[in-house]
Amino acid sequence: QVQLVESGGGLVQAGGSLRLSCAASGRTFSRYAMGWFRQPPGREREFVAAIRRSGATTVYADSVRGRFTISRNNAKNTVYLQMNSLKPEDTAVYYCAVGTVYGSSADEYDYWGQGTQVTVSS
Repeated sequence: QVQLVESGGGLVQAGGSLRLSCAASGRTFSRYAMGWFRQPPGREREFVAAIRRSGATTVYADSVRGRFTISRNNAKNTVYLQMNSLKPEDTAVYYCAVGTVYGSSADEYDYWGQGTQVTVSS
């Protein structure tokens, strides 16, 4: 069992930045791929970014590539999402997830955090 707790969400103006953190319980954090997903108001959950166990490889959704950066610190059992040049369409609840398979499908992830709200005003 892995428990995840996200933090760092909030209200920011368009063009601003936020950094989300996701702290994981357990001593096997480094064995898992990590992903960030988001659910905009009234829409389905969508993939944002993922990172391999070692942190050497990352993948991003087209909508955030070049603006968002996913990273991890296995010594701190934490994954991060640095979000720059935020747009109103980035408004969503952001979730981190843990999985044994690295990918962009929510079905590939086994454990999920409770989510953190990000609101970008125009």
